[in-house]
Amino acid sequence: MTGKSKRNWLRAKGSPGSSRVTFLELFFDLVFVFSISQLSHALAAHYTPLGAAEAGLMTFAVWWVWIFTAWATNWLDPDKMPVRIMLVVLMLLGLVLSASIPEAFADKGLLFAGAYVLMQVGRSLFTTYAFKDRSASNWRNFLRISTWFIVSGVFWIVGGFLEHEARLIAWVIALAIEYAGPASSFAVPGLGKSNATEWDVSGAHMAERCALFVIICLGEAVLVSGRTFSEMPFSKLTAVVFFTGFIGTVAMWWLYFRFGHERAAHRIEHEETPGSLARQAFTYAHIPILAGIIVHAVAVEFMFSHPHETGNLGVMASVLGGSGLFLAGNLWFKGATSGRLPLSHLAGLVLLILLAFVALFIELYLAGILATLVLIFVAAWEYRSLTGPAVGETVH
Repeated sequence: MTGKSKRNWLRAKGSPGSSRVTFLELFFDLVFVFSISQLSHALAAHYTPLGAAEAGLMTFAVWWVWIFTAWATNWLDPDKMPVRIMLVVLMLLGLVLSASIPEAFADKGLLFAGAYVLMQVGRSLFTTYAFKDRSASNWRNFLRISTWFIVSGVFWIVGGFLEHEARLIAWVIALAIEYAGPASSFAVPGLGKSNATEWDVSGAHMAERCALFVIICLGEAVLVSGRTFSEMPFSKLTAVVFFTGFIGTVAMWWLYFRFGHERAAHRIEHEETPGSLARQAFTYAHIPILAGIIVHAVAVEFMFSHPHETGNLGVMASVLGGSGLFLAGNLWFKGATSGRLPLSHLAGLVLLILLAFVALFIELYLAGILATLVLIFVAAWEYRSLTGPAVGETVH
């Protein structure tokens, strides 16, 4: 028997159920519930320009390791035992990564970097081996991806030995290398560039995987509201803040899932070059969506703890910035998958910018209410435009 006939760890593309999300993939995502919780708490606890930069870098890292695993399992079959073992090992490393987040820029920097590099390089090399004798184009593609992660991994590990700002700089360089990879088609001397036409991804699988990750992030926002509300003495004000945080999270859920998610899956399934569209719509456009939800969760914490505060530009930025980032991400995501920018989202961003001019003169909880009303306004406009007789929802 040939090696090709002995080893086949790939999904049977085109067969019934081949694009379904497996229970093991959902189990894998549980680790990232912990990651998102750690990120929001780290940002709230160290809410300074430097703390925000550190939390932002770790958010980019957590998203990158998750989305590349989602890309890999778009091809790999989690029902095959070697793939299952690989995902379980990634879960263990992901747990170490998540546990290291609060001290990633202190005593656990090397632990964070080591877990991250092992996840990225190990998964990529595994996928490269899985494609050997199965798909020459994808084998070369993951060989290129592995090369990029090995190069960036040097900066991650070196940064783990450095301290303070030096560590931050080294890790920023590492992330810059990794984020430039897809945009440059993973160009490697001697191996050339990847061709997006060869990325035969399942749009339905990618859309569902990213939707589940968004659910995880929204779940963290709900947990923050519930946990903080339960720990505080009851009052009319805490009830208002609790209700505001909850409705804001529901509005985010509606904006993402009512029209964006299913339309994206359908568009990619019928796209001539699905890989290229998936790279823009999922790999990159979901970053501000994720960041917006995390910042929103932090803003809810601040509204509970300092509801009457005024004049604090940084804290106010979390209230308006969470909604703004989320709308900007959805604007990008929906624009990429529909070919048009939703006018409702553009209007929402304009309203948030106008609110910024008066936000310093109003109390924090009132700013939270206004930001939530903007999200509701955008959701209502989009719903009316796409389901009713009104026109003008999108612009070229």
